[in-house]
Amino acid sequence: MNKKRLFIGLITALGFTLTQSCTSVKGYQKMYLNDQEMSLSARSIDYFCINFQSYREGASGANGGKVGGGCGCN
Repeated sequence: MNKKRLFIGLITALGFTLTQSCTSVKGYQKMYLNDQEMSLSARSIDYFCINFQSYREGASGANGGKVGGGCGCN
């Protein structure tokens, strides 16, 4: 039974390996590779959380280029 499972697992892994597609990026598509949407993490969400935390605590830190405290007197 274990040899059968091993064989099926190997065949499945081999099938996944052989069915992957490798394509080249065309010249006009290269400008989209560095877009914010192409990043693996949601950095805009992280930036929003940092901004929200700094305003919630009452003082703006060095996270966004804004100056002044939380009182609103910039």
